[in-house]
Amino acid sequence: MNLQDTLSKYVKDAVNSIYSADLESVEFQATRKEFAGDITIVVFPMLRVLKGNPVQIGEQIGHYLVEHVSEVKTFNVVKGFLNIEINDLYFINFFNAIKDEAQFGFVSANSSDKSVMVEYSSPNTNKPLHLGHIRNNLLGYSVSEILKASGKTVYKTQIINDRGIHICKSMLAWKRFGNEETPESTGLKGDKLVGNYYVKFDQEYKLEIKELIAQGQSDEDAKRNAPLLIEAQEMLQKWEAGDKEIVALWERMNGWVYDGFDSTYKNLGVDFDKLYYESETYLLGKEFVAEGLKTGVFYKKEDGSVWCDLTEDGLDEKIVLRSDGTAVYMTQDIGTAIQRVKDFPDVGGMVYTVGNEQEYHFKVLFLIIKKLGFEWAKNLYHLSYGMVDLPSGKMKSREGTVVDADDLIVEMAQTAEEISEELGKLEGYSEAEKQDLYKTIGLGALKYYILKVDPKKRILFDPKESIDFQGNTGPFIQYTYARIQSILRKSDLNVDVMLSEAEITLHDKEKEVLKQLELFPEVIQNAAAHHSPALIANYTYELVKEFNSFYQNVSILGADNDQEKLFRVQLSQTVANVIKNAFNLLGISVPERM
Repeated sequence: MNLQDTLSKYVKDAVNSIYSADLESVEFQATRKEFAGDITIVVFPMLRVLKGNPVQIGEQIGHYLVEHVSEVKTFNVVKGFLNIEINDLYFINFFNAIKDEAQFGFVSANSSDKSVMVEYSSPNTNKPLHLGHIRNNLLGYSVSEILKASGKTVYKTQIINDRGIHICKSMLAWKRFGNEETPESTGLKGDKLVGNYYVKFDQEYKLEIKELIAQGQSDEDAKRNAPLLIEAQEMLQKWEAGDKEIVALWERMNGWVYDGFDSTYKNLGVDFDKLYYESETYLLGKEFVAEGLKTGVFYKKEDGSVWCDLTEDGLDEKIVLRSDGTAVYMTQDIGTAIQRVKDFPDVGGMVYTVGNEQEYHFKVLFLIIKKLGFEWAKNLYHLSYGMVDLPSGKMKSREGTVVDADDLIVEMAQTAEEISEELGKLEGYSEAEKQDLYKTIGLGALKYYILKVDPKKRILFDPKESIDFQGNTGPFIQYTYARIQSILRKSDLNVDVMLSEAEITLHDKEKEVLKQLELFPEVIQNAAAHHSPALIANYTYELVKEFNSFYQNVSILGADNDQEKLFRVQLSQTVANVIKNAFNLLGISVPERM
């Protein structure tokens, strides 16, 4: 039982004993800096069940706590706020209990609990990954790690969109204009090469449209009748019919893209446990449509198309099978979700990391799966996120104006190099050590800048602003971690020794750091419950601020006695450990020197 739970129990006991009333809950908040205290109980909500002056109620509860709770040292009441001061012994006992825990705050997975599958990335194989994919990957990977830390077994997955008209556009453009060039012959990553031909298709398609309009066709007719588009549509039909030549070209070009994706994922530091491919899943779901027709979940229209009527649920009617019997995306997603539970029977829920433009799609998907009778449907979650903008504006894949993920990773390392050189922070580093550090700082800046923002919010990403060694940034936190490592290297103490609480009187700054450390397990659970890496990121920033305030006001290695010095070194080491673990949850590395 943590301190808040203990206090909550005794506050309820106090109210029952003094006023013969029952409180359902107790509201806590951090004590304001201008008042003495470590934790504050808010009295005002109690007035719903108690009659009286909030100051007097606070005083009576305070006296009860001092008498009955050994951890409570003293209290003061300001209006309707009961500020509780906790004795040093409580914090020292807490610290002794956690300082040797390598993963303090993490919970081991319970084998009897259902696992969670997290889907992220899920790119198209007609272009390289871009800045939007970076936010998707960072969110999906981080949420997976946070869920693991909260005690869940997690499977990371993606569905690769490797079929469809957009894939055929790249294939056709390469066939028409590629002169048999390959990643090897051009020196380009495979996904970049294929992406170039997606852009080439759009350029040539627009020229054809322009020509048809000049010949007298309407804009709409010209777009529909352009020979390139018609040929791409025919290519898709041949692929679906299993044409050997088209399938061979599809396999070859997709292979180039997969190699490119793998390289980007490695550089970004994300991974997957299971891959699904749209070419293997696009027919899934049709059998469940047939079942749903029998049970009345779906109905058939006169033209033979199959629909689900969701109007009573506040949504609209949704097609799940075309009149010619072909599946739509919704059908595929229904089938894929059910297939995943077949593949991983312990899965009891799924998280879909997909942009907020698909919110309606997932409302419909989850509701249909629920209507089909699958119990786990209640544990489906759409991790909806906002777009990432750059100062230069919106990105468009077809026009080749996207910010390439690989290029951005390189640019971040270069920006880190420029700023680090200006600040003169890297004396005594070899060139190889410098390059590793630039990548660590650059990637850390990128990931932190994106993950510190609530997923639902749109982001304006400024690479230069993200690499700042002051403020709420990745490099600022990395620098604090490296500073602590320097302190530990200079220390000559055996940090494994247990503290003797009788010989320690806590400085206010030490106590503030300990209070922040105590919050970490709860922050992990909240971040998991809300699927929000931002809670971890901003917690870490607050911890670092408290540590830096402690560092600036209290001498660590110049303490008055060995016991004080030992405690401060151990406290610094524990803070560093929590920073490292928190950053691991965000997929960010921390440097030993900086």
